[in-house]
Amino acid sequence: MSKSRRLGVSGKFGLAGVVGSAVLLVAGAAAAQLDPRAPIDITADASETIQSQCVSSWSGAVEALQGRTRLRADTVSLYSAKKTDGCGASDRMEARGQVYFVTPERTVRADQALYVFTTETITLTGGVIVVQGKSVVRGDRMVINTRTGQATMTSTTTGRNKAGRVRGVFYPDEAASR
Repeated sequence: MSKSRRLGVSGKFGLAGVVGSAVLLVAGAAAAQLDPRAPIDITADASETIQSQCVSSWSGAVEALQGRTRLRADTVSLYSAKKTDGCGASDRMEARGQVYFVTPERTVRADQALYVFTTETITLTGGVIVVQGKSVVRGDRMVINTRTGQATMTSTTTGRNKAGRVRGVFYPDEAASR
């Protein structure tokens, strides 16, 4: 069984600019302008609501907007907490198929995403790619805490020179100009 690797940059090379870029790129994705109190505006080709299961599903070029963030996917399902007298507040949102989480500063691409309203966390899985300017980070799984700004990128692949490990390419001059 392989272990997960966390994104990290270290060494003896005076890479403060690169480390700074890494922190801004990955943690910056976490500090997305996501306001959990803001309304969610969802558009799609089709929608279905199953009240007894407290779920609403959208399919076909789905786009969900909340504040200054945008989520695009093939399908999105919004689950509400079940109460004895019906459905309560939104609990979680699941997106599948060509998922894009976009903020004014960066774009995150994945195969799936799960946003949990109570913890204000987004978990993106499957070929995760974060792009900010020319800088790029890739991995298998990314967890973003939108409240704290903390983000973790992991991969199930371990070992030097193995394809699929967490990888980042940073442009320090670009981060310095921000």
